[in-house]
Amino acid sequence: MGIEALERVGQGGEQQQKVFWRVVREAVLLATLFLVYSAGRQLAARHTGSAFDHAHEVLSFQSWLHLPNEVSVQHWALQFPHLIQGANLYYASVHAPLTAAVLLWLSIWRPKAYSQVRWTMVALTGLALIGHIAFPLAPPRMMPGFVDTGLRFGQSVYGADHTGGAVNQFAAMPSLHVGWAALIALSLILITRSRWRWLWLLHPLITFTVVVVTGNHYWLDGLVALALLALSLPLLLRPGLHADRPHDRNSVPPSRVLK
Repeated sequence: MGIEALERVGQGGEQQQKVFWRVVREAVLLATLFLVYSAGRQLAARHTGSAFDHAHEVLSFQSWLHLPNEVSVQHWALQFPHLIQGANLYYASVHAPLTAAVLLWLSIWRPKAYSQVRWTMVALTGLALIGHIAFPLAPPRMMPGFVDTGLRFGQSVYGADHTGGAVNQFAAMPSLHVGWAALIALSLILITRSRWRWLWLLHPLITFTVVVVTGNHYWLDGLVALALLALSLPLLLRPGLHADRPHDRNSVPPSRVLK
């Protein structure tokens, strides 16, 4: 093996080490931020006395806005048990794993864009935490007329005890399921060049439908999450978002153009 080949192997090893430690560093950072967020949710859980009053207010406001009746939508969907079971599974299994997978992919292959996506997600989550603390809200599944589809089909991630456990079930406003899904979709549409990238829009659309059909969120929870994402977008749309995006296959690399 020639000297140049050995140098390339050495450089490749160094690059892999840099990527590894960058991923480890980001994992520790995100885990720390998640612990802070979880602690904030638990703090919010101590102020749930008005959660059911707020739920009635949200339902009245949605009626004033002439949004579709969620009870009717859910009861229609309950005619298709396999559809509801799929929605329960999507709610429980897609939200966090897919978000983590996309962040991992970005941190390895699009590190410059990843930084902007990460801080946008941090801003969105911080704003959502303010909402959880300031406006405790009982989710639809706890309200009369609604069905807790997770309990009905044995797929609940919360259980029957609304007050126990480590999860604050009154942190329904806004819906981070919807907010994170929209951010992931928007980020991948902006960062990647695949002709199929627009299919990522299905993720927030499906997520929004799922959280309503399963009785975990109101329409307004998702709409407020989208509004908070819009407020956070300046962090995502800073210059440099496309700096490490590959060029189109038919385009001429900048280095060749300069030559």
